[in-house]
Amino acid sequence: MQSLPTVLILGARGRFGSAAATAFADAGWNVLAQRRSPGTTAVAAAAATRPIRWLDVDVQDTAALAVQARGATVVVHAMNPAYTDAAWRRDAPGQMQAAIAISRSLGALLMFPGNVYNFGATMPRVLREDTPQRPSNGKGHVRAALEQRLQEAAAKDGLHSVVIRAGDFFGSGTGSLFDRVLVNKLVKGRIGYPTGLQTATAWAYVPDLAQTFVQVAQQRARWEGAQVFHFRGHDLTGQDWLDTFTLAARTHGWLAPHANLKVDALPWPLFRALALVVPTWASLVYLRYIWNTPHTLDNSRLQALIGAEPHTPLMQAAQQALVGLGIVNEGAPAFCAV
Repeated sequence: MQSLPTVLILGARGRFGSAAATAFADAGWNVLAQRRSPGTTAVAAAAATRPIRWLDVDVQDTAALAVQARGATVVVHAMNPAYTDAAWRRDAPGQMQAAIAISRSLGALLMFPGNVYNFGATMPRVLREDTPQRPSNGKGHVRAALEQRLQEAAAKDGLHSVVIRAGDFFGSGTGSLFDRVLVNKLVKGRIGYPTGLQTATAWAYVPDLAQTFVQVAQQRARWEGAQVFHFRGHDLTGQDWLDTFTLAARTHGWLAPHANLKVDALPWPLFRALALVVPTWASLVYLRYIWNTPHTLDNSRLQALIGAEPHTPLMQAAQQALVGLGIVNEGAPAFCAV
């Protein structure tokens, strides 16, 4: 009888790590979930109902972790530093180096969720895997350097890796513009948005992205060297979000029928003024171009590999994202026109 494949998730208590652990477990994989210490998150609690084995080992203890993860054929690097540029410069290179060392020791494929920071403020409307990278801020330079490190590991050590780039996260937890700005005042009849409502940008529903990782991992025998794919996700404007959450607010009684949500613009002048003393706001200011610059990720190469990309319809994805944040109860009525 053929044994089930095994995946090691690094940073499995985080947003994407928890979603990836759940997706791989549901697909029949043995899941080894690394965390620095025991604890619970909303998504980790859901993952606890699945056959996942937790490894309470610091990722920098690569030798001990490789021993406990013996037999893993795929490693998912789901670790992420704190939001500030300083934390990214300080922590991200070491996290990637640990992931490379563990993957090399196991002889495993290393998978990493990328984003569009690499392309910078001059990025074109359509982003392909070979679109030139011209990062324009600290996070972008770090992201480009991490991908370059994977290229070097492939050339020097024969490491096989896959980067799947995606847009802004929503769903399966907290830590992005979606929960921090868009919906944090939804029950009061308001949404926030960082720019005008007509600019279309890339968004990734995290459970769909996690499913994509599983499907690409299932094709792991086909890949050598450092590979890159693009996950398209949802191309959405602020108006798309406004329309979606207007239905949500009416459905759940936060707005009267035919009433409209109010849109709060972000106080960019205040953010700029206090950027020198509030590092998180500084990072947000540096990334403002993401929401001002229309862009979409071309997923042709991904679809040639796995077929149709996992894609939850926006209304359903938004509903589940609100459930995950505790704004809407599980089993509540779906959004509808009222």
